[in-house]
Amino acid sequence: MDALPKNRYYSTDFNSSLFIDRRLAVQDVDGSLAWAEALHKAGALLDEEHTSIALGLATVKKEFTSGQFAFVPTDEDIHTAVERRLTDLIGPVAGKLHTGRSRNDQVVTDFRLWMLGTIPVLDAALLDAQSSLVEQAELAGETLMPGYTHLQRAQPILLAQWWLSHYWPLERDRGRLKNLTARVSVLPLGPVHLPVHPSLLTG
Repeated sequence: MDALPKNRYYSTDFNSSLFIDRRLAVQDVDGSLAWAEALHKAGALLDEEHTSIALGLATVKKEFTSGQFAFVPTDEDIHTAVERRLTDLIGPVAGKLHTGRSRNDQVVTDFRLWMLGTIPVLDAALLDAQSSLVEQAELAGETLMPGYTHLQRAQPILLAQWWLSHYWPLERDRGRLKNLTARVSVLPLGPVHLPVHPSLLTG
């Protein structure tokens, strides 16, 4: 049997999700910024603590968006990576972001924020596909083609009709994305450990 590759199959490799959830980096920072603001409004953070955390998170976000953020082997997931870097920047006060917030809250919030940013991208791609279908239908003009049913030729149809038959399923998909946006736009922070009034997080 071949020897196992070096530096592989350690517990950190087994538990790490960073290769997947690193795409949630900006959302993780944005969620933490909102949570820090909520803690400040609730009196759990002093003015100087909130300012320090907010400035530190802004620096972390800038590092992510500029591609300068440096991950280290001990970063188990995007949450520990952000926390570790924030602690590097501002010290132990970074740990106060844990107040009243569980990791489950954080994961769900990050993912919902990511979906809210991704859904419009998908919708735009579907709209582009629809526009292409309409363009092809216009180019087809009066061109005829055989219609098919159960893999057998049926009555003649316009090629334009065939192109446009794919338009409406995409329109239904766009409707589903619109419905999904409303379902995703629900604030998940607080219910796992301690209830938090939504107004603390939404301004």
